[in-house]
Amino acid sequence: MAINSRENILQTVTNYYLKSRDFNGTPFNSVSLPGDGHTLIIRKLVRDGLLSINFGDIHPNPHIMAFEPEPIKVQLEKLKKNKLKYACLYPTKKYLDRMVNKSSYSDKPFTLMLALGEPSLGFRVFDPNVLELYRNDPRYNFDTDDVHGSLSVKFKYFENGKLRKRDNIFIQTFGFAYNKSLSKRAVAVYIYYLSGLSAEHQQFWYGKMLKGKYFLHPDYYRSTMGDFPDKVSIFTAFIEELHHINKMSSLMGRPMLFKEEYREDKKPRGFGFLLRPTLKEFNDFCHLLDKMVSENINKDFFKNDIPLNFEETLSGNKIKIIPKGSLVLLEEWLSRVHFPDPVPKNRMIKVFRSIRKLRQPPAHKVEEDIFNQKYFSKQRKLVIDAYSAIRTLRLIFANHPRVKGYKDIPDWLFKGDIRAF
Repeated sequence: MAINSRENILQTVTNYYLKSRDFNGTPFNSVSLPGDGHTLIIRKLVRDGLLSINFGDIHPNPHIMAFEPEPIKVQLEKLKKNKLKYACLYPTKKYLDRMVNKSSYSDKPFTLMLALGEPSLGFRVFDPNVLELYRNDPRYNFDTDDVHGSLSVKFKYFENGKLRKRDNIFIQTFGFAYNKSLSKRAVAVYIYYLSGLSAEHQQFWYGKMLKGKYFLHPDYYRSTMGDFPDKVSIFTAFIEELHHINKMSSLMGRPMLFKEEYREDKKPRGFGFLLRPTLKEFNDFCHLLDKMVSENINKDFFKNDIPLNFEETLSGNKIKIIPKGSLVLLEEWLSRVHFPDPVPKNRMIKVFRSIRKLRQPPAHKVEEDIFNQKYFSKQRKLVIDAYSAIRTLRLIFANHPRVKGYKDIPDWLFKGDIRAF
């Protein structure tokens, strides 16, 4: 394209940015003047803070402004070195704020953010209950773990044409973010994906947006930037411990200690951090955790070593048989083992019993639900304690004579490369 003035360059780059599908940059080499005239004009526009240059050496796609522009001094230095093969031009926030008709985006707040120059991979954070609308609606595929997730309409609802167009929602990826103290958890979504929502859903999400400083979950950031996570979720680690305890049980010549391992696609729904910090969700999680521990213990593991029942003598010399609880059996069986330091073992049993106790109150009384951020912190502490306890049990089993040669523990589990948030 032939451009003959500073204002024409600005207008061309800005029009292209605002009218393109994904707020794309204008390729540097498509802006041409005889000789080096365009370079001199562009240098001045960059220096004046009206244009920025994406050189394609920070993010692999220079046609989107994935991150905030580099400092002007850095841009000018790269321009001087003629690193322009993949370079694209963008109007700056300073210029767009003057030029954009904000009222034309009044119903799409996240699209407006991009129109005003926010980077595509800038993120915003939201109250976790923003996800409940989709989690509880059977028309949506809702997939999430402790790091990231996705949202989409189920194909059968999209295909039959009964779904309103505005509810045809797709978020390729969302993650989680935390405040500095890890006491608050939020849903995090890149602005690019939010801008693709319908006007109605953009406004719904905008109403759930949080203020304050949050940082992206490190593993979510790494995965969306094309790297592998450097740690594993504590929930995944917990399930992995169950698996290796069972393998060790077999090496001992015994039935598996746990009836269910929950590996791969069997992870229970709800075995993750709370979406909404309420008493009900916390109680539901305690109930699930107890099912995975005490209710999951296979009593046949103990049957050749200790009695599985109590005998109570009644009047008339009648005997009443009372089955022992799973935690009673575990503690009794471990009492046969000599521990140089019994403190970790005793702490483990105490944690398992506390989980059992936490589960009991909701079963016997009606409680009013309560919303309080403290439930997120309480759950996180509970999960850390529960993982420490199940890891202790695996370490106890590892000392059995028939298990000492067991080498199947993955490095990340052995080294404790686990993230508890």
